[in-house]
Amino acid sequence: MDSKALKKRIFYGGVEHTTRREVWPFLLGYHAYDSTYAEREYLKSSKKSEYETVRQQWQSISTEQAKRFTKFRERKGLIDKDVVRTDRALSFYDGDDNPNVNILRDILLTYSFYNFDLGYCQGMSDLLSPILFVMEDESESFWCFVALMERLGPNFNRDQNGMHSQLFALSKLVELLDCPLHNYFKQNDCLNYFFCFRWVLIQFKREFEYKKTMRLWEVLWTHYLSEHLHLYVCVAILKRYRKKIMGEHMDFDTLLKFINELSGHIDLDAILRDAEALCICAGENGAAHIPPGTPPSLPTENENALLYAQDDEVL
Repeated sequence: MDSKALKKRIFYGGVEHTTRREVWPFLLGYHAYDSTYAEREYLKSSKKSEYETVRQQWQSISTEQAKRFTKFRERKGLIDKDVVRTDRALSFYDGDDNPNVNILRDILLTYSFYNFDLGYCQGMSDLLSPILFVMEDESESFWCFVALMERLGPNFNRDQNGMHSQLFALSKLVELLDCPLHNYFKQNDCLNYFFCFRWVLIQFKREFEYKKTMRLWEVLWTHYLSEHLHLYVCVAILKRYRKKIMGEHMDFDTLLKFINELSGHIDLDAILRDAEALCICAGENGAAHIPPGTPPSLPTENENALLYAQDDEVL
C-alpha cells in the first residue's frame, strides 16, 4: 500500500463512511500500512483477548473491594456521568439502556485500567464516541482509541503542559501569519489563547456536526502536510473572524463567549482550504515555531514517564 498516496487522497477527498471501518485503524497507527490481511486478522484476535483480560480486571472488583478503591469509584462515577450525555442526539447512542452507551462506558473503564496513570478525564468520551460509531466493535474501538490517546494523552495532564505547549505554538503561528491579530490579543491580555482550549483538547469535536467532525479528524490524522494541522485550523478560524473580533473590541470574556457560540456555524470546507494555504505559506518557518514533542507528536520514552499525573476533570 502506498501510504503517502493514500494519505494525500484522504486529505483532499476524505473517506466514504462505508470504508471508514477499514481505513481508520491505518490512519490511527493501529494497523501498519505494509501489513497483510492475515497479519491484521491475527492482530485482531490477539488484541481481543488482551482487551478482555484488561476489562475483566475492573469487572471482577467486588462491592467490598470498590468500597476501598477510591480512585476506581471516582473514575467510574465520572465515566457513568459522562457517557449518558455524550452524543445522545445520534440514533446510535439515543434512548434508555442503549447498548452502545454501555459499550462506551466499558471501553473507557477498561482504558482507565490499561493506562492507569492517565485514567479518565472529561473529554475522552468525546474522542471515543466517533471511533465506536465507525468501528462498531468493542475491542477494535478500544485499540483504535489507545492509538489515538498515544498522541492526545498529554492533552489531559494535570499540569496541562500538553495543552500549554499547543496554545503557545498557536500564539507563535498567529504572530507569524497574522501579526495585527496577534498584537490585538496581546493588547487585550488574550495571549494565553485559552479561548481555543476546547478546540485543541478534543480536536474540534463540539464545533462541527458529527459527519463533519469525522471528515476533519481524517484530514488531521493523515499528517499529510503537518502533524500539527489542527493548529493551522485554529489560525484559519481566527483569521476568518478577525474583523468581527477586532471591530467589536472583544476582551477575553467576550471573545471566549463568541468562540463558544461559533459551534455549528463554521464552514469546514472553507476552513480546511484556509488551513492548508496557511500551512504551506508558513512552511519550515511555521514548523520551527512549534516546539519538538508538541502533541499530537508521539512522546519520547523519557517523556512518557512524566505525562500522566492529573486530575480527572479538565473540561
